[in-house]
Amino acid sequence: MKISDLKFDSAGLIPAVIQSASDNKVLMVAYMSLESLELSLASGQTHFFSRSRGELWHKGATSGNTQNIVSMFADCDGDSVLVLVDAAGKACHTGALSCFDNYESLELK
Repeated sequence: MKISDLKFDSAGLIPAVIQSASDNKVLMVAYMSLESLELSLASGQTHFFSRSRGELWHKGATSGNTQNIVSMFADCDGDSVLVLVDAAGKACHTGALSCFDNYESLELK
């Protein structure tokens, strides 16, 4: 699939699931703009768009916890991407390896 075929939302963003290439563990979910997606592909490291700060964000630029891209896939609808990475550190801002390490299950009714 070409980048031009991807379906960005009304804010110009697409969800990105970040997964460890070595053990398939989901590390985090973030959003990419067209610019951050192109930067990621060009540099080989993940770049995102921070919705709270309204700016581009190079994962690990300040912490050193970079993510080197192994491969990237679009889903069947082209409205989300899966990024397999070799992580050079922890993915979560809390210091956990994954943003889902300390998750709490939701009650099912």
